[in-house]
Formats: sequence, structure tokens, C-alpha cells
Amino acid sequence: MRSCILVLSLLATLLTGCGGGVGKRDAASAARFLDDAEARMLAAVNEAGRAAWVSSTYITQDTEAITAQANERQIALAVELAKEAARYDGVSLPPDQARKMKLLKLSLSLAAPADPKLREETTRIAAAMEGAYGKFKICPEGAAPSSEKCIAESQISRIMAESRDPKELLRVWTGWHNNATPMKKEYVRFAALANQGARELGFADSGAMWRSKYDMPPDEFARELDRLWGQVKPLYDSLHTYTRKRLRARYGDAVPATGPIPAHLLGNLWSQSWDNVYPLLAPSGAGLGYDLTAILKSRQYDAPGMVRAGERFFTSLGFEKLPQTFWERSMFVKPRDREVVCHASAWDVDNVDDLRIKMCIQINAEDFSVIHHELGHNFYQRAYNQQPFLFRDSANDGFHEAIGDTIALSITPEYLVKLGFLAKPTDASADTGLLLHRALEKVAFLPFGLLVDQWRWKVFSGEVKPENYNAAWWELKRKYQGVAPAAARGEEFFDPGAKYHVPGNVPYTRYFLAHILQFQFHRALAKAAGCTGPLHRCSIYESKEAGRKLEQMLAMGASKPWPEALKAMTGEDKLDATAILDYFAPLKQWLDEQNKGEPVGW
Repeated sequence: MRSCILVLSLLATLLTGCGGGVGKRDAASAARFLDDAEARMLAAVNEAGRAAWVSSTYITQDTEAITAQANERQIALAVELAKEAARYDGVSLPPDQARKMKLLKLSLSLAAPADPKLREETTRIAAAMEGAYGKFKICPEGAAPSSEKCIAESQISRIMAESRDPKELLRVWTGWHNNATPMKKEYVRFAALANQGARELGFADSGAMWRSKYDMPPDEFARELDRLWGQVKPLYDSLHTYTRKRLRARYGDAVPATGPIPAHLLGNLWSQSWDNVYPLLAPSGAGLGYDLTAILKSRQYDAPGMVRAGERFFTSLGFEKLPQTFWERSMFVKPRDREVVCHASAWDVDNVDDLRIKMCIQINAEDFSVIHHELGHNFYQRAYNQQPFLFRDSANDGFHEAIGDTIALSITPEYLVKLGFLAKPTDASADTGLLLHRALEKVAFLPFGLLVDQWRWKVFSGEVKPENYNAAWWELKRKYQGVAPAAARGEEFFDPGAKYHVPGNVPYTRYFLAHILQFQFHRALAKAAGCTGPLHRCSIYESKEAGRKLEQMLAMGASKPWPEALKAMTGEDKLDATAILDYFAPLKQWLDEQNKGEPVGW
């Protein structure tokens, strides 16, 4: 994903199982425990947050060490409090207390066994796998990993995005995926240990623990995902058919006339988004009708000016301006005197109003959009800052990313007219290219957003055995994406490990949910704004009514089950992917015209 927010909460904390306890367990003692827990957690999270900010904006061995120490203290506290929360299982509590206890336990992504030796083994393997991924490179034969001839992920991704040489793409794709092969043995042991920890907490396995966090039974949540995928699959099928046809025109028989598309020809190491191959797929004479990068540069925008423009979007909806400390403490440009982490992120350092963004802003259209996205996180963070600490988060883990992307969907030609960037909206003839490019980014991602956790859930449940790890991965890639491996990939390989979120143990379904939610949010807010034109042309800029609905939901934080938060903004309490179909309706019609006579599906 192109951006992230810093969530120094319990998402990556390790739970160590629950022992007994002394003292009466009732609502009164639960209230005292939760009050104390929230105060201690706030202090620990803020300490870790400040340390992380410094280590991201002043990268040295010392700042990394300080951050590690702060994180260790936070993790130790989180383990202690989560164990105590589990001791209230079975106690009748008021709804707010019960929800806080649930959040303490279910916001964890890894449950390590209670046995100290097994706990140490679990954390060691987790750290080793993540560290191994960070060292993935492609080296010439005989070259040491430290050689300057080796290339890392950023360079590899650039080749995948820009090269049109199928031999080079195959070499790079294969070299990257082969890095994960030694990881398989560790992952087998890791899955067993994670399952043991989850079972100690009362879950069937780790996958069931992850699915339990969505305010519905785990199996019901899995069915919801299938339902949503069923809604969008016809659109994906049309996009896949058109993409295969155009890639076959470029690469010949390397792309089959029917069946799945080879993974190395889609412009991305994991085939998770296809926008990098847009130049090969663009409609004849397609163009946006304007060049936002050129406009920004001609008007001599600088980095703070870009951020001010993003802030004005939110104030036009009725939100208060960002605090002065935001402008004093954020990092907008890469300093000349030190190394920093340039990856765009939004921060809430004190979990009240010390909001910041960290970017190395370039004056271009992409960063103009990213700024709107990141500020979406900041305004969400401030909106729920009056909630108790455990509720200072999004309604579920898909909501935060969805809000940022919802705002970015309002950067339309109509919005640019209101900014004075365009004299009038561009002609609708430019919309096909715009929609196709966005579909290659958003729609193409949807099946990948599903399959990563589908694979892990099957592994955790035991449905997929270690001897079938790779076959199951490619079976899911074929089933959902219509994508085939670039070369034969037997069980000697471990291709799931070539995606960071697998060795990093980061749940992935949140990204699928975010891609569904952002369009559902956009449709509801566009309606509130009184937009009557095509959904992809709607911008909520200057709509106080849309701002009121947005604020109402953001302020709820995680205090209520997510269906209630969804209903507060949209009037709907179920996820609905038909908003994606509405948004891309003109493109679907165009794709189907282009696909006449072509075999659909794989």
C-alpha cells in the first residue's frame, strides 16, 4: 500500500496466555482495572510514539535503540493487561466494559503460548522471518548479498513496473520469489505455535482469532467476504479479460488467449495492482485532459502549500483547522542533513491532538492525492480523541485506510475547478482512461486482498498441510485473480513468503475491506453533498452536510460495533460493494464492448 498510519496500539502485540488470579471479578473491579489499564497504556503508547517519530526522522543506531526499548516496555505492559482482561471471561459486564475487554484481547495479531520456552521460540521465529524478508535481494550469480551489484525491493519493483522485456521480468520475478524458499520450515513451526497460543485463549486457531474481531462470528464474517467478492467479480472478470487481450497483443503467445495471466507481466511483484501496465492498456487517444503536476508547478506550490490545500478540503466540510503544532512538528520535505523514512504516514503522537504527517513531498499529482489521504487519517484521529483510550481507533481495521482513500476519490476535475486549477471540468471523453487507470489500481487489487488471508486461514485450520503450501497458494491465485506462476513452482518453493505481510504476520483482510468501504463511503457522502452526476465525477468539497455525516461517524471511533458506525454515515449497516459497480459503470460498459468475442474468465 502506498501509505500508512502509525497505530501504536495492540495490533502487533504478543499475548502470552492467561493464568489464574485472585480477588473478586465483577463489574466494579472491571471498571477499576480498565481505568488503570487505559491510563497506563496511554502513557506507554505515547512514549513509544515519540520514540518512533524521532527514529523515523533521525535515523541513527541510538534512536533505533531508544525506540526498541520503548516498544519493549509497551509490549510488556500490553501482555500484562491482556492476560488480566482474559480473566474476566464469563463475568457479566456493562456493554462499554465488555467491548473494552474484547478489544484488549482481539486487537492482537499473534498469540504466543503461555509456556516461556515456546513463547520465546515464537517471538524469535517471528523476528527472524521479518528480518529475513527485509534482507531479500537479487544478486548476480556468485555475488555476495553485500555486493553493490545486488538489487533490493525498491529497485526490483521499479523494474517490474517499467520493463517490457519478458525475459528480464521473468528473471526478476523468479529471483525475488526464490528468496522466500528457506523460510518455509520456520513458517510451519510458527503456524503451529501461533495456533497453540490461540487455542489457549479459547479460539479454534489463529485464523478464527483474526476473524473474531469483526463484531460477528468468524464463520459469518468469512461468508460476508464471499458475498462481497461475488458482487464485484463480474467487473473484475471484464477487467481481466481486457487486460489479457491487450497483454497478448504486446507479448504474443507468452499470454494465453484463454486462462490465467502470467504473474510476471502485470507490472507488480505480487500482481496485486496492475496500474503500472496502464500504458499497454490505455484506450486510443486517452488522456486526463489536464496535467495536475504541471499546474501545481506553474503555480509555484511548495510542500506546505500542498498540505494547506489538503487542509482546506476538510475545513470546507466544516472541520476545524489543524493545530499549530501540526505545522511546527510535521516533516514535509526530506532534510538535507540526515537519513529519514520518507514513506508517507500520518501520526497521532499523544493520542489527543499532537497530529503530524511525515512525507518527503514532491510537487506532483500523486503526492497531492497522498496528502489528502494522509490528512484523512489525521482528522479521523482528532475526531475520536474524546473517546476513552481503548476506543481511540477506527471502527474496524478497514475503516482508517478507507477514510483516507474516500477523500482522495473527491479529487475530481470538478474539485480542481473550484481550486482554480482548471477553467472548466474536462470533457467526459477523458473519463474512460481515468476510470481504467483507477480500476487497474483498485479493482485489480480486490481478489489479492482476499486470497492472502484465505491461504493463511486454511494453513491455520489445518486444511492446507505444509506439503501443499505452495500448491494451495497458486490455487487461490488462480481461483481469485486468474493469475498463474511465471514458471513452474513446486513445493520446494514458498511463494507466500515473498509477500511481506506473511512473514510479518500482518492480517491482510483489512485492505480488502478498505477497498470496499471507500466506495460505499464515497457514494453516501456524494449523495449527502447533492451530487447528481456520475459517481466518479462527484466531489464532496464544500459540502457541510457531507462533513456532518463524516464527522458523526469519525467521532464514534471504536466505541460501537462497526455496523453502527457504518450506518451513522451511510444509513446502511451492511457492507455493499455495489458502490464500486456504480462508480465504474461507464468503464464496465466500455470494457464489455472491447471484449466482444473474447473468452471471459479463466
